[in-house]
Amino acid sequence: MGLDVGTTKICAVIAEPAGAGGVDVIGVGAAPSRGLRKGVVVNIDATVEAIKQAVAEAEQMAGFEVSGVYAGVAGGHIRGVNSRGVVAVAGKEREVSPIDVERAVEAARAINLPQDREIIHVLPQTFVVDDQDGIREPVGMSGVRLEVEVHIVTGAITSIQNVVRSVNRAGLAVHDIVLEPLASAEAVLYPDEKELGVVLIDIGGGTTDVAFFRDGAIWHTAILPLGGDHVTNDIAVGLLTPAADAEDLKRRYGCALTALVSTEETIDVPSVGGRRPRRLSRQILSEIVQPRVEEIFTLVAREFGKAGFQDAATAGVVVTGGTAIMEGVPELAEAVFDLPVRRGLPETVGGLADVVKSPIYATGVGLALYGARARQDSVDSGGPIAFEGNALSRLARRLAGWFGEIF
Repeated sequence: MGLDVGTTKICAVIAEPAGAGGVDVIGVGAAPSRGLRKGVVVNIDATVEAIKQAVAEAEQMAGFEVSGVYAGVAGGHIRGVNSRGVVAVAGKEREVSPIDVERAVEAARAINLPQDREIIHVLPQTFVVDDQDGIREPVGMSGVRLEVEVHIVTGAITSIQNVVRSVNRAGLAVHDIVLEPLASAEAVLYPDEKELGVVLIDIGGGTTDVAFFRDGAIWHTAILPLGGDHVTNDIAVGLLTPAADAEDLKRRYGCALTALVSTEETIDVPSVGGRRPRRLSRQILSEIVQPRVEEIFTLVAREFGKAGFQDAATAGVVVTGGTAIMEGVPELAEAVFDLPVRRGLPETVGGLADVVKSPIYATGVGLALYGARARQDSVDSGGPIAFEGNALSRLARRLAGWFGEIF
């Protein structure tokens, strides 16, 4: 099961393996999230209740109970960095073995980390055997020296612990913690896009998660502390309306590009303090929404400029997440990036495909796909499920957390 612990909503997606490496979605549940702020848990009790509610809804739809989840993690504490590891190829025949690959990856992950941070993912990008670069699968090749380039994702230990603890208190085990844009990519990106070079922008409630893929691997990740909630807040302040009504206005009438709105269209705007609703032009609403969404895209563009990938997204941009549903978002993104833009929907799953065919469920479906792939890889290798990141230390901390709560 995939569990998207988001700022606006908690989303649970139960899936079972299907043919050709796909999955069938058999249960979906969602609950409003009030225990997170900008992707980080700030109220464990509220988060636990929302997780229980979402999971119960998904279990009822699926017709059975689940014991563990793949949980998504985001928030401003997430950092991504590229690293390189080099080892000598062991063995008499100088043939690269899986153990050599493991050693190279271990060498790449030996980076200086502050004590309050831990590695969530170590994601291989490309291998070099002697002077031959651009190798995807080096096992079996002959060589003396093996290099690997990896993307390392790290996060604050306490923030990750709080997500794990919330899930544990809801009565579920955490099979693994997964970076949310990595999960969303599983659900909404096509393999040819990942090969050519594509930017994934997942605009959630409290954060905007960004990932850049090229040559089938992830090369850059970033989490920006801006999202749909900031648009809602702008509407509430700009139109002097309660936050709940501002959210409703955004969902029903919001448009990220004023040029798409007719001058004749009007909307009823509720007032605060029991005053009568006012009738305003929909263009006024759009003029409030557009600058904030434009700011989000501009910050993403700046992030990629700093990383040196501004011209590398040959396949364009894919926007997903709840805010991406809004009218005008792809058109505005095209204007900012000067690249082709499309909305990302989870279209590669079976079962309840119609229910989850929305940007809202991109991360939840992606987490379920990630879990199915991790389990399949485990079966193929004939061993226990290999978790990326420091799995043993994470397990030890979880056990310590459980005993701390019991005694």
